[in-house]
Amino acid sequence: MDHKLTEIELQNKFEFEREIHFSSYNTILSKYKAHQVIDDKRGESLLDLACGDGYITALLEPSFKRIVGLDASRIHLDVARKRLPDVQFVESLLETYTTSEKFSTITMLDVLEHVQDPRNALQSAASHLSNDGVLIVHVPNAEAINRRIAVKMGTLTSLDELSPFDINIAGHRRAYTLTTLSEEIRSAGLKVKSTGGIFYKCLSTAQIDWFLENGLWKDGGFGWGRVGAEKEKDWRQAFCDACYEIGKERPTECNCIYVSATL
Repeated sequence: MDHKLTEIELQNKFEFEREIHFSSYNTILSKYKAHQVIDDKRGESLLDLACGDGYITALLEPSFKRIVGLDASRIHLDVARKRLPDVQFVESLLETYTTSEKFSTITMLDVLEHVQDPRNALQSAASHLSNDGVLIVHVPNAEAINRRIAVKMGTLTSLDELSPFDINIAGHRRAYTLTTLSEEIRSAGLKVKSTGGIFYKCLSTAQIDWFLENGLWKDGGFGWGRVGAEKEKDWRQAFCDACYEIGKERPTECNCIYVSATL
């Protein structure tokens, strides 16, 4: 008889880690995702659902006095515990996690696209929120400009199509737009306080990862600006910062979209 994987077994099966898969881009994107959380955070306690290998948790750690990281993958939690030995980590599905503690900030960063029942997951997360707290949800954006280009090129059949990498490595079950994400949040009984986008990315993840590693960033060879101007400037960082700032202006075209919600 075939063994049907439990949800925890399934989550342990997925291999994605930010520092391994397309690490140049994903570690850079993680920093901007952390910036957004810090901008919208409330209070000094954080419940990070699901924290994965703790990479973003570590970026958030200086901004909170109390952190609990939760993930269903023991493999990823082993990495997280080594990275942050002073942070409490719990192995559990977020839907079955129980605690009497309330948190002023709860994050669900790249989680909602993975879960079986998004509304139930949001309600479970919100049950741990203090009365004046905030739930911050990040998901990949189906309407990102790189996906729009891919549809025009014919490498994607539709904006919400999931790639083999999405399904088999990252474990995605669905795609969101800023509109459908906001509707999902409201359907769970939560109030949408703010929305936005993180990082304007016109290339695929594999392409921009290569570009960040191999692009012509020095001595005016990058093709932007005046040749010879500010030779010592970190043009690679300037490019990333510009993509982050433009993303704030064009949220529906960003790589990542977010909603900050309250009870």
